[in-house]
Amino acid sequence: MSESLIEQIYRKEWSRILAILIRLVGSFELAEDAVQAAFSAAVEQWPRQGMPGNPRAWLISTARHKAIDALRRQSHLLDSAESETVLEALQQTFSCGIEDPSMLDDDRLRLIFTCCHPALSREAQVALTLRTLCGLTTEQIADAFLVPLVTMRQRLVRAKQKIHDAGIPYRTPSRADLDERLASVLLVVYLVFNEGYSDPGRRIGLCEEAIRLGHLLEELLPQQAEVRGILALMVLHHSRRAARLGDNGDFILLEDQDRSLWHRGEMRQGLELAASAMRDGPGPYSIQAAIVSIHVRARHASETDWAQIVTLYDALLRLNPSPVIELNRAVAVAMAKGCQAGLGLLDDLDSRAELSNYALLPAARGALLLRLRQWEPAAKAYRKALALASPDPADPERRFLAQRLAEAETNHGGATGDAPD
Repeated sequence: MSESLIEQIYRKEWSRILAILIRLVGSFELAEDAVQAAFSAAVEQWPRQGMPGNPRAWLISTARHKAIDALRRQSHLLDSAESETVLEALQQTFSCGIEDPSMLDDDRLRLIFTCCHPALSREAQVALTLRTLCGLTTEQIADAFLVPLVTMRQRLVRAKQKIHDAGIPYRTPSRADLDERLASVLLVVYLVFNEGYSDPGRRIGLCEEAIRLGHLLEELLPQQAEVRGILALMVLHHSRRAARLGDNGDFILLEDQDRSLWHRGEMRQGLELAASAMRDGPGPYSIQAAIVSIHVRARHASETDWAQIVTLYDALLRLNPSPVIELNRAVAVAMAKGCQAGLGLLDDLDSRAELSNYALLPAARGALLLRLRQWEPAAKAYRKALALASPDPADPERRFLAQRLAEAETNHGGATGDAPD
């Protein structure tokens, strides 16, 4: 038996088994240790003894025994009679419902909403979701977010402690609270996706984990159109991954991408999900997916229906007023009606100072000025964008902005200023 097969089972079953154990023992830490020990036992025993007929049941049973053993080791904290009573109750509870499909789904929903509870910080929600729902190790999460291992370990410990100390309930929200709580879950999923999408050279795996979470949510909440909307949005963006970076690892603009490299199967899947989500009552993620669908359908950049994209941004702004959405709409207006129209909208945004620290506002101005061949104003805009961008020289966004600044300066007849280090 290959380790890759056990790894596939780990990826598929980790969240199911962990969710069951958390419900039964009432402790993230104890449940996580027990499930990890069960998989370690599988790695050791299955290659020698063969895979059991029902791997999930074997893992649940083994995790159950590991948890009970751990509780017995802790029993010195209780008197003998009380210890036996607790263990007997747990053993009886462990035997109930562990293979009931509806209960398995309920457990995973409970786990998702607990990890994304509003009492937890956003950073804690993201880290806990990746650890418990995706089964990423603490080391993998730390590497993905470019933070020290000790920092990520402390973040996870604090999150679990907060769940315990604050008495955060391990349950799905009521129908009345579902929409608000689901919005928090979807935001966490999209934050994970964006971390990977913004740095595909180093963190593309986060996109794949977010899409896995999206598929899980679609499976558990099939009636929620926004779940399909966010999944469509992520799948459509991800379908272009092979064309987004050049050989040197630098970003390639959408209009310059080789569309033959786009993944056709994922495009079809994303388009179907987006259409379904829009039919069932469009929300913010569904509308964004519809916007990306227009880009995906265009065989060439020149065929993009920018007027329809502007209309969709209008609908998105009505649902979710945001200066960032206004910025994206301004770019769409520029493509539909001309650069001067877009620059006027950017001037309005700039005057309100809501995006004064947002590098993409001057970057958008620079892009439109480059189209107008106004080299010196374009260079000025890109210098401002670079001053607001990440200082990391390896950051792909910073490299892209530096390239556009160099283009403006070269066309202007030579460097007119130094880009920030």
